Amino acid sequence: MIKKKSNPLLFDVTEEKELLIFLLAAMPSKSRQVVKNILRDKQVFVENEPTSQYNQILKIGQIVEIRKDKQFQNKKLKGLKIIFEDQHLVVIDKEAGMLSIATAKQKDNTAYSILSEYVKDQNASNRIFVIHRLDKETSGIMMYAKTQKIQKMLQENWNDNILERSYLAVIEGKLKKAKSTISSFLTESKAFIVYSSQNATKGKKAVTHYEVLKTSKNYSLLKIDLETGRKNQIRVHMQDIRHSVVGDSKYGATSNPIRRLGLHAWVLAFTHPITKSKMRFNTEVPVLFSGLF
Repeated sequence: MIKKKSNPLLFDVTEEKELLIFLLAAMPSKSRQVVKNILRDKQVFVENEPTSQYNQILKIGQIVEIRKDKQFQNKKLKGLKIIFEDQHLVVIDKEAGMLSIATAKQKDNTAYSILSEYVKDQNASNRIFVIHRLDKETSGIMMYAKTQKIQKMLQENWNDNILERSYLAVIEGKLKKAKSTISSFLTESKAFIVYSSQNATKGKKAVTHYEVLKTSKNYSLLKIDLETGRKNQIRVHMQDIRHSVVGDSKYGATSNPIRRLGLHAWVLAFTHPITKSKMRFNTEVPVLFSGLF
C-alpha cells in the first residue's frame, strides 16, 4: 500500500518493489513517459538522495519524494558531465586535463572536489569517495561512491564487479597484428615513472588486450581492454611494443597531433553493489580522435 503523506509529494514505501513500478502506482494520473521524465530529470529522491535508476529496489520504511525543481540535474559542472547518479554512486564523463583527485600541488578544480561540492549543495552531510582513477590527461568514464561502504564493496571485489572496462587509444604507426595481448610486470620509480619488465620479481603483473579499429598513414585507433588496472598500464605497454600513445612524451611518443594524450576511457560496465543490476556506460569517440581517421 502506498500512502501520500503531504505536499510536496512524499510517499511511504510499504512493500518492496522497483522504483518505476512504485512511482506509476503512486501517481496514477501521470503517463509512464511523464514518470520516466521525472526520473530522468532527477526530481525523484529516495531517503533524501536523488536517483534516476528506474529499477532501484525500494525497501519497506523508506520515503520517496518528488520535487518540482530540476536544479541539480541542470547545474553545469566544469570539466565533467554526470551520466548516472543514484544514492550510492555517481558515474561521470571527465574531460582531458582534469585531475581525478587532489595532489600536493593542486587541491581544487579536480573531479573529486567538484563532485564533493555538487553533492553538498544537496545535503551538507553528503560526501564523495574515490573508487578508481584516470590520469589527468585521460578523458572518459569514471565512478565515485557516495558512502565509504560502497567504496569498500567495489574496491575489495573489483575484478568480480567490473564486467567491462574498455579504452580508446590513438597510437603512433601501424601494428602488425590486428589483435593481441601484452603482458609484463610493472614497477614505479621514485621519479613516478613506471617501468615494464618480464621479471616477475620486479613488479605487479599487468595484462592488456588490444584490437585495431582504424588506421591511417601515421596513426592507429585501438580498442583496449584491461585485464588488470595498473598505473599507466596502457601507456607503458604501448611503449613496450614501440607504438606509444600520441602526445605521451613521458612514454616515448614523438608526435602530438591532437594536442593532448590520445587515451579515452570509453566503456565501463559493472554489477551494482546494492541492486545487483548490470550497469553499462559508454561515451562517444572523441572528435579529435576520429578526426585523424
